[in-house]
Amino acid sequence: MQDEQIIALYNERDEQAIVETDAKYGKYCMSIAQNILHNMQDSEECVNDTWLHTWNTIPPAHPFDLKTFVGKITRNLSINRFKFRTRAKRGGGEAVLALDELCEVAAPDSDIESQLQKEEFARILNEFLHGLSERDCNVFIRRYYFVDSVKDIADRYSLRYDNVLKILSRARKKLRQSLEGEGYSV
Repeated sequence: MQDEQIIALYNERDEQAIVETDAKYGKYCMSIAQNILHNMQDSEECVNDTWLHTWNTIPPAHPFDLKTFVGKITRNLSINRFKFRTRAKRGGGEAVLALDELCEVAAPDSDIESQLQKEEFARILNEFLHGLSERDCNVFIRRYYFVDSVKDIADRYSLRYDNVLKILSRARKKLRQSLEGEGYSV
């Protein structure tokens, strides 16, 4: 079923919309949740919560890209679940590692959140991503959006582990330069 047809089912408040969304994007959303949570039960709950949030959001929202829309909801729910699970004890896991890597560029104490409006940050990030090669952009997104492990990224793109680390390091450096070029101290 096409995305527009699924969205129309949501607008009609037809519960078949959830069934169709799950059939089309369930594995995709599960992959996002698993990369962040590494726990099947939590991942399944996040994906189920994604369908509820989608149901409660459409209407009035009319997503331009349903796959990205549900993926973003899954990602946010999974990150929130991860934060809740690890609040008392900060431990390993790819999400912690990925967030620690990005803290080199935008440390929580750098006041970046108060300096950058969300739209301004999105503009800078998009310009930064468009300035990367396709491979480097994909590696960056796999690591920091999908929270893939460095090993999984290396396997996906037939790269050596250290090459992925170098690509990510260079990309973070370029992002820092982009932010500083816009006048933000990081």
